[in-house]
Parts: sequence; C-alpha cells; structure tokens
Amino acid sequence: MSEVAAFVRGTLPPPPARVLEVGAGAGELAALLADAGYDVVAIDPSSGGEHVRAVSLHELDEPAGSFDAAVAVLSLHHVHPLGSSCRRLGALVRRGGVLAIDEFDVARFDRRAAAWWLAQRGADEGTPEALVDGVRTHLHGVRTLRVALDPWFALGEPVRGPYLYRWKLGPELRAGEEAAIAAGEIPATGARLVGLRR
Repeated sequence: MSEVAAFVRGTLPPPPARVLEVGAGAGELAALLADAGYDVVAIDPSSGGEHVRAVSLHELDEPAGSFDAAVAVLSLHHVHPLGSSCRRLGALVRRGGVLAIDEFDVARFDRRAAAWWLAQRGADEGTPEALVDGVRTHLHGVRTLRVALDPWFALGEPVRGPYLYRWKLGPELRAGEEAAIAAGEIPATGARLVGLRR
C-alpha cells in the first residue's frame, strides 16, 4: 500500500483538500490520507469498512464540485453503470481538480500474462485463454475508461508498470514480474493516469 499511497499523494493538492476515494475497500488508503490531513470521503458499494460509505459512485449524494480531487485504485474497471458513474464523478470534482487512477489494463492482459499469473498461483484455475476471456468480458479496459471520462477529465498518457503481483499473489513477486516485462515475456498490465477536471 505504501507505494500506491506515494503515487496518490504525489498527485494530490496539499491538505486539507477534500478527496473522494472511489472503490475504497476496507478504507486503508482513505485512513492514510486522513492521517495526512486530507478531508476524505471514501465509498465502496461492497465495503464493510468502518469509515467507508457503502454506496455506488453514480448514487453518491454530495454537492456538485465539492471535491478537490478523486482517487480510484483498482476500482474503475469494476464500475457499473460506467457512463452515469463517470458523469457523476465529473460533476463531483471541481474544475481544475485532480483525478488519480491506478488500474489493471485488461486489454493488455493476454495469454502470456495469464500463463505467467497462473504459474505463480500454482493452482488449477483454468486455461490462460479462459482467464483472458473472463477478464476481458467482465472488466473495463483503460481505453474504455478514458473514453468514458474524456468529457470531464483531461487525462495524461498511462504510465505502464506491473500489476499481476497485486492480484492474489504478493509483493515478493513484483521483481519477477518486472523482469518478465523488461524481457518482453509479458506485457505491463498496470496503468497509472493523472488528469484534471476540464
């Protein structure tokens, strides 16, 4: 979490800016930001976190333009309905506000990446082809997210990096994933984007 928190903190305006965290899970990142002096509203429709509102983005009842920034860590690829959720996010963040995204780019998740991930898991969880098909069928890729967010946010180009070690594996596999990416054996499936509210 510390590496993700460092990325997020590097994008945000200084405290006490008001920050919306979309898909906050149990609220670990939100707690770190709050401890740093930010005014954080954390949401996740399936969360049981003590300081996380169990509400979907498109249903969040907050005044328009009331956030200085929004953060989405591994959450937008799950968001449904995507169009109305992105429209609501655009309404909630003030003009000039920051959007920081840390994502799994499912469009870059190919057979090679799936085979590498399955090998690290060491369990019979299907074929690489079936895994790729399942992921691409149910999750939004970065290109889809960019198109949905474009009316409201001017996003920079994605910064590519490892992601697979974060998906039911562990930080000890990060170096191995980075080495496989550098050798051209697997694609970089992580993507970080930062943008400003138009």
